[in-house]
Amino acid sequence: AGRRVAVKGAPEIVLPRSDRWRGHGPLDASLLGQVERAIDRAASKGLRVLAVAERATRAEDIDDERIERLELLGFVALADTVRETARAAVDGLRRAGVDVVMLTGDHPATAEAIATELGLHDHGHARGTMTGPELDMLDDEALDERIEQVAVFARVSPSQKVRIVESFRRRGRVVAVTGDGANDAPAIRLADVGIALGRHGTEAAREAADLVVTDDRIETIVDAIIEGRALWSSVRDAISVLLGGNLGEILFTLGTGLFGRAALNARQLLLVNLMTDLAPSLALALSPPRHTTPERLAREGPDASLGSALTRDVTVRAAATAGAAGLAWYAARATGSAARADTVGLVALVGAQLGQTAVAGHGSPLVLGASGVSMLALAGVVQTPGLSQVFGSRPLGPAGWGIGLGAAGLGTLAAWLAPRMLPAPASS
Repeated sequence: AGRRVAVKGAPEIVLPRSDRWRGHGPLDASLLGQVERAIDRAASKGLRVLAVAERATRAEDIDDERIERLELLGFVALADTVRETARAAVDGLRRAGVDVVMLTGDHPATAEAIATELGLHDHGHARGTMTGPELDMLDDEALDERIEQVAVFARVSPSQKVRIVESFRRRGRVVAVTGDGANDAPAIRLADVGIALGRHGTEAAREAADLVVTDDRIETIVDAIIEGRALWSSVRDAISVLLGGNLGEILFTLGTGLFGRAALNARQLLLVNLMTDLAPSLALALSPPRHTTPERLAREGPDASLGSALTRDVTVRAAATAGAAGLAWYAARATGSAARADTVGLVALVGAQLGQTAVAGHGSPLVLGASGVSMLALAGVVQTPGLSQVFGSRPLGPAGWGIGLGAAGLGTLAAWLAPRMLPAPASS
């Protein structure tokens, strides 16, 4: 019977090494044209096409350089269907500000069909397809100019995937690469965030990755982005409460100093920080964001979370805190002694900050409990005669507490309304 060598692979590789088609005769230009049209039709339906060929050989002929004069046996068309939820996952990534680009070794028509099914060309993204040979014709500078116009890279090799990642990074992009094969490992390793699909992925891909998706679902990546943004949203609330409150304290102290004497002494400032910066802010940072939909978190973006939104929140909370304390201090100063006015201002200052913290916690029992305990502790300090004098304060009657808490409530309301009346911060 002799030895035979059998070959399967991409038609672009196998056909040039074949000179006959079993049952059809010599593989001339006419027959080759028919074959290529059939391949294109199958690929345009999203099928992955492999060519299969063989020939008789001797043992010494079996090496890569001598795989030629093959007899084409036919083609295998594999349907690698797109998961039903994949389109929604791509849309979710887009809403999260992630630009999705497909890199594949498949035929360009197959890649185009899958990209269309995934919606990679939708939403006004007029971007095309580039093949590996076309990519090789571009130097790095030319690739950098064109790469933003491409949504699908087809018939690309592992080294070409690395070039694509390098180009995006030169453009200032933060690049995440997801894959499961050994051919994906170099690009996964080079990316800012390498993501391997772990259930059916190769060991090489998992070793190269920063993150492993154990259920092989792209939707899990969307969930991870939302979870990360939720974390930053909680941290942002805590930071804005701390910075906004402290800035409000400074504004209040400097503002009252214009009237001849600052309303708060050093011990009172330490007391304010103890009541507002310790337990309440820590509770806020540890609480998950509530009444915030995944869609809103996905749209928020890191620049909005820690950039424009943080600046806005700090400014609003500083103004609300200083305004509440200043209003209470001025009202109490007009109706009583300076010591009483200072204490009323202290109550309003702490109350406004704790009120804003409670609102930022969206009803979290942990945040409400921490804020309530801090307010009760302040009342204990103010109303205990000896302890009150240590901090330069004096016990207050119902009127003083009414002024202080009323001003704190107004400050809290102002801080709650302002973000809803101001333009939304831009997302990245």
